Amino acid sequence: MRIISGTYKGRRLTAPKNLPVRPTTDFAKEALFNILRVRYAFEEIAVLDLFSGTGNISFEFASRGVPNITSVDVHLGCIQYINKVSEEFDFPIHTIKTDVFKYLEKAAGKFDVIFADPPYDFDISQFSIILKNIFEKKLLGEDGILIIEHSKMNDLSKNEHFTEARKYGGNVFSFFN
Repeated sequence: MRIISGTYKGRRLTAPKNLPVRPTTDFAKEALFNILRVRYAFEEIAVLDLFSGTGNISFEFASRGVPNITSVDVHLGCIQYINKVSEEFDFPIHTIKTDVFKYLEKAAGKFDVIFADPPYDFDISQFSIILKNIFEKKLLGEDGILIIEHSKMNDLSKNEHFTEARKYGGNVFSFFN
């Protein structure tokens, strides 16, 4: 995986092979950040990265100057890797090792961007739980956006707050606000 833009543009990162992850492809990640850079001044936003895995998305936000990033994952190895890279590059990433559903039950605060990349075998009802918790707890700021990365086999367009979906190969980013 590599960082596409920002201070650490072009930097290759090699995550341990034993992590249970499927990092967002560079192609899809570049397309996503092209959408976001038009909408936000990265230096002024707060980001929540759910199911953060290797930290691929968090690192991209950090390299682009986002000052407040929270990464949540249940796997200790993922959290340790994110912490290691964050320390090495002095990234402002706060990690939380917990189940995302448990985190969302107690979460507070406002985020401009919430990115969720759950396992591709997620049941459609599990996506609904994520959406319900985020919107009921009002975790998005006034102009905030929730982006869920998922398989093209899932259609999230029937959910409340859905605005659009963008497909990149087998990846789909569904946007909610």
